[in-house]
Amino acid sequence: MADHPDEHQDLKNYLDVSHAEHAAEDYARNVNARIINPLAGIPKENLRLQVRGFCIEHGFEDKEDVFFRGALAAQNPIEEDYTNIPELNEDDKIALKREITHKWHLPRRLYYAIALCSLGSALQGWDNTGANGANLSFPQEFGIEHNEWLIGVINSAPTLFGLCSAWAADPINNWIGRRGSIFLTGLFCIFPVLAQAFTHSWWELLVCRLFMGLGMGIKISVIPIYTAEVSPASIRGGMVTSFQLWVAFGIMIGMASNLIFYRIGALAWRFQLAAAFAPAIPVIFLVWWCPESPRWLMKKGRYQQAFQSFCHLRNTEMQAARELYYAHRQFIEERSAFAGTTLGRRIWDLVSVPRLRRATVASAWIVISQQFSGINIMAFYSSTIFSSAGYGTLSTLLASFGYGLIMFVFAFPALYTMDTFGRRNLLLLTFPNMAWCLLAAGLCFLMSPDNSARVPLIAVFIYLFTALYGPGIGPMPSIYFSESFPLSHREIGGAFTICINNAVGSALSLTFPALLARVGATAAFGLYAGLNIVAFLVIFLIVPETRQRTLEELDYIFGVPTSKHIAYQLKTWLPWWVKRYIFFQRDAKLKPLYQLEGYSTRFEHEESTV
Repeated sequence: MADHPDEHQDLKNYLDVSHAEHAAEDYARNVNARIINPLAGIPKENLRLQVRGFCIEHGFEDKEDVFFRGALAAQNPIEEDYTNIPELNEDDKIALKREITHKWHLPRRLYYAIALCSLGSALQGWDNTGANGANLSFPQEFGIEHNEWLIGVINSAPTLFGLCSAWAADPINNWIGRRGSIFLTGLFCIFPVLAQAFTHSWWELLVCRLFMGLGMGIKISVIPIYTAEVSPASIRGGMVTSFQLWVAFGIMIGMASNLIFYRIGALAWRFQLAAAFAPAIPVIFLVWWCPESPRWLMKKGRYQQAFQSFCHLRNTEMQAARELYYAHRQFIEERSAFAGTTLGRRIWDLVSVPRLRRATVASAWIVISQQFSGINIMAFYSSTIFSSAGYGTLSTLLASFGYGLIMFVFAFPALYTMDTFGRRNLLLLTFPNMAWCLLAAGLCFLMSPDNSARVPLIAVFIYLFTALYGPGIGPMPSIYFSESFPLSHREIGGAFTICINNAVGSALSLTFPALLARVGATAAFGLYAGLNIVAFLVIFLIVPETRQRTLEELDYIFGVPTSKHIAYQLKTWLPWWVKRYIFFQRDAKLKPLYQLEGYSTRFEHEESTV
């Protein structure tokens, strides 16, 4: 075929999809809220020619039949359609059906890659809780126990420096890929962490924690992005939840570490801080056995390696070919819609291109909401809070360990609910309940210290708050920003979101010790309860649902104008909810927001619940 230039050119012309020329307009202002399958409506013979042209262009001539079958499966994603396609063999049909009936049955290489890389996130939780226990002793050793602001600066140093380092995620990812970025950041999660144990002054400790932020600022965005890019759409939320699961695991182990080193005495804080290096050791050695992100390889034009990577991450060659070809077709449209090539241009695109601006605003508000929830204050200062409630040192550490254990245990439900109940629904359910838990805990501080129920009640309400956090806002930031941006802007979008996260987190960590000292626990907890309600209201208005959609299809979700989304929530969804759940009108019908073209009625039913 390659020996006939005219025919070769004709085949390449078929690569231009029928609606690619309208992609920029659809993404910028998707006023009809359409989600379009780029292969829908293409006659079978035309699709075959397009696949042949793709295979010639990228060197897959010997895999043309596999890619054609994959394209047919992507064009007909529901069982009643693909079962009637004669080109698909029985093995193909069984594999496609098992994606629904056994959606967690995936190659071991996929689970290995996600588990190993997510292990690096354990450092984040472990460091938070190491600082939690160290707060009881290092201020006394350095003579700064009465300087709440300085203690706050030292605790928040990784997030403060992460404000600068997060921007490096884009060029570093572009240069050395996802695996290389995870390896590089792992080095900053070992040596500065260990160095904390050998500091002789508060400013030496501060410098070590600043260097930790250099790695953590990049790592926080790279690991969720890598996980999202290698995971199937049907369980992507659960897979990316592994990031938060390992953070929660790190928090629990950090609390246990605090207890282990408690009796060492004056040196305990050195061990509590330095022990957090452990999770990074296996990551930097074993990450090279993980498949590279196929979407990053596509971005670099390395389609042969991208296909090999997909083959490691999916059960059959046909499924790998389907994902590669479908992502390629969407990538053509993204490339025509988002032309930013330089770092400065991509940053500007985040606020100037409507589709990207909506993803930026929604992702930024998700991370702000996580900080507003008050969870990181608990992670850093739960020992301080329990101590102020009347606990002794050992009881304080035990109570904090209970907090870490509950966070870890209740992170598991999100593995399932994130892709079934949905991201948005989980947030709307948990935020109001977290608010009253914080308010109740704050009010318990008003009880007399002589009341034996005072301390247990405070602990119970903090534990309830933590249990609600686990399947709610806990894993949400890493999931949301990793899937909201198109491939062309995924790294810089994640970096910007992490900068917002670090800025707000640093501000809250800096101010909380002084806030607690000046206004008391009741007012501090009441403030965070109010912030939870603010987070709930804004999420209800502007944050769209993203579950069960491929990363490429989300371009259409974020193409819907924010004004249309707000109007739908206030004028359609809210009245329906009142009729259905307040007045118990079971016949109340909800008109879905998104109009699906080329997808199944099953998906249409799912959209009606959003």
